[in-house]
Amino acid sequence: MGRVIILECGFGLDGVGSGDGVRGGDERGGSIPEVSAVDGPRTGRPPSVVRGLSIPERLTTVATRMFAVRGFEGTTVQELVEATGITKGGFYHYFSSKDDLLREIYSRLLAEQAARLETVAEGPGDAADRLRLVASDVVATTLADIEAVTVVARSMHLLAPDVQATVRADRRRYHDRFCDLILDGQQSGEFRPDVTPDLVADFFFGAVHYLPVWFHADGPLSAEEVGAHFAELLVSSVRHPTMRSANSE
Repeated sequence: MGRVIILECGFGLDGVGSGDGVRGGDERGGSIPEVSAVDGPRTGRPPSVVRGLSIPERLTTVATRMFAVRGFEGTTVQELVEATGITKGGFYHYFSSKDDLLREIYSRLLAEQAARLETVAEGPGDAADRLRLVASDVVATTLADIEAVTVVARSMHLLAPDVQATVRADRRRYHDRFCDLILDGQQSGEFRPDVTPDLVADFFFGAVHYLPVWFHADGPLSAEEVGAHFAELLVSSVRHPTMRSANSE
C-alpha cells in the first residue's frame, strides 16, 4: 500500500535530474542500512554465485541500494566490494568502472520494461486495452524497482557523454514503441486524432518519473492501484469522444 511522502531531491522530466541520493535511515540522512557480505570466510576469489545471485547480479543489487542511499558519487568501488564480499579484481572482471555498473542498472530495468511492452503491443485486444495494460505495467514495474529508478533519474547525467547518448537512444526506442500504440488507436478511430503521440507519451512518463518522489509502500494505494489509476487517466485523455459515448451507453 502507498502513502504520499516527499523526498528531498531534484528530478528531471526526462528521467535525468540532479541532487543527492535518497536519504536513508530515518529519511533525514541516516547511514546506509547494513549490507552483509558473502557468507563464510573470504578466500581471495569470490564464488560465482553469492546467496543465489551471480556476482554481476549481486553487484547490481547492492550497488542499487547504496547508490540510492548514499548517491552515486558518494559510493566508492571499495565500499561496493566490501559490501558484496568480493575483491576489486572480481569487480573489474565484470564491470570496467562504476559508470559501467550504473549503466547496467539502467539497462536491466529498461530491458524488462521493453520486453513487457513488446509482449502487450503484439498481443490481443484493441488499442485502448493494450495501452491501458502497458501504462499500468510500467507504473507497477517502476514502483517494484523504485530504488533503481531513483538512481537512474539522479545519476545518469554523471555518465560520460557517449554513454549518455547510448542511454538516450535506448530510451527513445522504448518511447517510440509506446507512441506506436497511440498511433494504432488513432488509426482505428479509438483515439482522438488531434493529439500528438510524442506529447502524450511525454505527459505520461513525466508523471511516472515523479513516482519515487511521493510514493511510499505503506500508504492507502498499492502499486497496482496507482498503475490502474494512471492507466485510466491516460486512456481517458486520448479516447475519441464517440468512443466515450459508446462506452457510456
